[in-house]
Amino acid sequence: MTDFISSRENPLFKELRALQATGSKGQKARLSAGRVLLEGIHIVQAWVSDPALSMLITSEVGVANPEIDAFIRQHCAACPDTRVIYLDASLWGELSELANAPQIAGLLSLPASSFQPDLGKQKALSGDVVVLDRIQDAGNVGAILRTAAAVGFNDVVAITGCAHVWSSKVLRAGMGAHRVLRLHEGWSTEQAIESIAAPFILASAHGEASLYASEHQLRQPVAWVFGSEGQGLSHDFLMHGKAVSIPMDPRVESLNVATAAAVCLFETLRVRRAR
Repeated sequence: MTDFISSRENPLFKELRALQATGSKGQKARLSAGRVLLEGIHIVQAWVSDPALSMLITSEVGVANPEIDAFIRQHCAACPDTRVIYLDASLWGELSELANAPQIAGLLSLPASSFQPDLGKQKALSGDVVVLDRIQDAGNVGAILRTAAAVGFNDVVAITGCAHVWSSKVLRAGMGAHRVLRLHEGWSTEQAIESIAAPFILASAHGEASLYASEHQLRQPVAWVFGSEGQGLSHDFLMHGKAVSIPMDPRVESLNVATAAAVCLFETLRVRRAR
């Protein structure tokens, strides 16, 4: 089905703009609607042939791009119920956050894992997990998601206080990682401790054990915990896990959290492949 929107008063256009809002307002709108707006050709392409991508939004300018035209045809062939919206070119700038980018967006249904956990299931998450403990910078959250996907982890738990994992900035930084991860959002520290089966390993500048002396633990499923940029790790996680540090020049106090996560996660992958 194809529609054309030419007025900013159109209810669908208003909904799409609400989904693009930043901060808690945008997070509330996305969770309430159960949908998120994907923007940018490479991010939208990550969900090609997935029925969860139920709507594509473009313009006359966008569909004139052969790559966009081919993608729309491919996705609609696989998912014939997809709704295609042509947005008047004068409205695109009011919707898009990406200047001069190809004019394509998509409306995606959020997966069930993005909502509150099932508290009736003890140790509901088995295998490797990444836990984001109140990391507030969207770029850092997206970069960690991309790294987690690259090393083959499947589950990421975002503790309440994290940047919303489905926000536009996190999506752009994740570069399609959302498609291959199970993202669990809005958990408390207590819920994570109750629901995750693997032992917790905490990345800390003050950890007594070295990351590179932890090979035995890294051979088995682990729950890596990375803490807030300003506040660090919560006390409850420190009480339930082993803190390890990344050896570095003493003149440097700490690493950016996304950089530290990349070092820890790829060390986990190295240990397992070496075995």
